[in-house]
Amino acid sequence: MFRTKSNMRCLTLAGWLFFALCVVGCRQDMHDQPRYEPLESSEFFSDGMSSRPAPEGVVARGDLGENTYFYTAEQDGELGTTLPLELTRVLLERGQERYNIYCSPCHDRVGAGRGMIVRRGFRHPPSFHSPHLREAPLGHFFDVMSNGFGAMMDYAAQIPPRDRWAIAAYIRALQLSQHATLADAPLSERQQLQGASQ
Repeated sequence: MFRTKSNMRCLTLAGWLFFALCVVGCRQDMHDQPRYEPLESSEFFSDGMSSRPAPEGVVARGDLGENTYFYTAEQDGELGTTLPLELTRVLLERGQERYNIYCSPCHDRVGAGRGMIVRRGFRHPPSFHSPHLREAPLGHFFDVMSNGFGAMMDYAAQIPPRDRWAIAAYIRALQLSQHATLADAPLSERQQLQGASQ
């Protein structure tokens, strides 16, 4: 009986070793295709290099960056106050959508800084309705999204520049909406609001 168990263990071990050798011995030519490695020399090109230089004037898609204000929110070393895009309803709706995805978990839907993760113990961000942030230039919001600030990480990799500007415009709209007076409403709507409040 002892020899039988011992023989079974040896056979099992031999089977696993055979299986391991078969797996290691298998060859996948797809992973080892003929190619040049980066910076490897080449006899094909006259300069002896396999890596070819980019043609003069070539710019990676989306990296032209000619409009520095659009990408940095800075004008003459100061954060700018203007929106480098046309302010449209579509832009504000896009800003609201992106804000709700990326910003509302901390800043909440109205920008008061009481988002869901703050209620779960995360650090409390400032309210967008504080006097300091209501007076901040529009470029400040773009800059914070691009570079981070305090406990807030940067969102440059997650949010493209156009969407960062859309969010900044939406933040400004939130600030206006939370501090609007009856005099800010159009006359026709003002009359309706006055009638509803009486």
